Amino acid sequence: MNFDDVLKKIGGFGKFQMILYTWICLPHISIAMHMLVSVFAGATPAHFCRDPPGGHAPVPSATTAPPTAGESAAANGTERPRCGSRLNESGWQPCATGWDYDRSVFTSTVVTEWDLVCTRSYLNNVGSSIFMLGLMVGAPVLGTMADKYGRKSVILVSMAIQTAFGLGAAFAPNFVMYALARFMVGVAISGVIMNAFVLATEWTGIGERMLAGIATQQAFGVGYMLLAPVAYFIRDWRQLQLAISIPEILFIAYIWLLPRSARWLLANNQHDKAESLVRRAAEINGMSLPDDLLKSEMVKQKLAASPQQAHSVLDLFRTPRLRKQSLILFYSWFAITLVYYGLSLGISDLGLDIFLTQFIFGAVEIPARFLLLATLPKSRRMSQVGFLAFGGLFCILTVTVPSDMSTVRTGLAMLGKFGVTASFVVIFIYTAEIYPTVIRQMGVGMSSMFARFGGVLAPLVSLAFPPGHAGPMAMFGAMSLLAAALTLALPETANRPLPDSIADTERDDGEEEEEEQRQSEG
Repeated sequence: MNFDDVLKKIGGFGKFQMILYTWICLPHISIAMHMLVSVFAGATPAHFCRDPPGGHAPVPSATTAPPTAGESAAANGTERPRCGSRLNESGWQPCATGWDYDRSVFTSTVVTEWDLVCTRSYLNNVGSSIFMLGLMVGAPVLGTMADKYGRKSVILVSMAIQTAFGLGAAFAPNFVMYALARFMVGVAISGVIMNAFVLATEWTGIGERMLAGIATQQAFGVGYMLLAPVAYFIRDWRQLQLAISIPEILFIAYIWLLPRSARWLLANNQHDKAESLVRRAAEINGMSLPDDLLKSEMVKQKLAASPQQAHSVLDLFRTPRLRKQSLILFYSWFAITLVYYGLSLGISDLGLDIFLTQFIFGAVEIPARFLLLATLPKSRRMSQVGFLAFGGLFCILTVTVPSDMSTVRTGLAMLGKFGVTASFVVIFIYTAEIYPTVIRQMGVGMSSMFARFGGVLAPLVSLAFPPGHAGPMAMFGAMSLLAAALTLALPETANRPLPDSIADTERDDGEEEEEEQRQSEG
């Protein structure tokens, strides 16, 4: 008997699991807001060179390069210049006295606060990349810590850091301090996302495991949509940052509300604590348990995962099968994340109302995840292949549509996001099911690190192409299609027990089927 059998005896997916999922899903609402708040906090309004005192521009000592495309003064001279004004046929002067901003949509943004326009406009994208860099750094660090100290402990510490630095970002005196605070929020978010998901997975039986990924990601989608009305009513970036951070103080209650992982406790030879938790879960689910329920599981865990046996990142590449699976998963996480955030953070370029577009892009995620309820029970692998191919195809199709047909291009981009959103959920579930218990958190953590590398690059993609260029969408489509093809080489995990040891992972499908048949006959 393994721990999946134990979960069946305590009621499968009962009241205990429902309560657990509630606690796990709530932080993902605020996480979504933190991850996408830069769409509004970093919005760039129309801006113009501020008139110098007396209305006459000073003559510079040397001429400068003309403004970049789209930022020069109107040809007829009737519009105010954005990045510089013409002195004569061969010379320009910069906006020496600063900029005036159109505040009809936003009263204040990071851009208007620190003049991140013209030659400094790239800093806005870099700020978003620094936030994603935090998630990349947090993934391996907090993933490894969770394997050592437990899922709950790391979740609590991560939520405390997220709240503290989220509040701190609202009071940043300069852009550097703001970027540093956002970096730390990113580090913390990585710890919450990974460990909350794994904690849910390890308390969920085989038939309901996919709920861990779908439920947490649906909560993320709710936060995605809610950010639109919150930002609509709060047009100042500092107040908006406070609005999404202050409610997180309530998560201090998780010290008492959130349970530990009994599966992790067993794998780390803490049998008494594990048994106490299992019996508590059974009681909440209205089930009674025999006295020796965990005895065979304890013996198996002692043999499979001795607490004295240390595991490292190298174990992800220790055997041929793990090595192949790790490389494919790492690329898939990188590609999916880059495409997802490349589409999500680029909504201001679509030309529609930014609040409405944000809400719609969040709403399209809800049916994408509900569709997984029908496909995931049949096959994790083919679900991933299908959704990646679907999303990649529609990203490619946008390249064939003329740039003046913005509505059609936006519709195709939304279909592309539909596919990549579904694949994002699958990759969470799929990765946790492929890696064995002894290195599961490490595997998810390393995979997430590669995902965040894609996230770091996502805000920078737009800097490599001129506005409206088809290059980003072509790249998004090609990366998605390649990930779909590589996924075909991964094993099927639907309706299979979670592997506990590296040896379990190395068994081929025939051996697994024989083992399952022996257990069913016994």
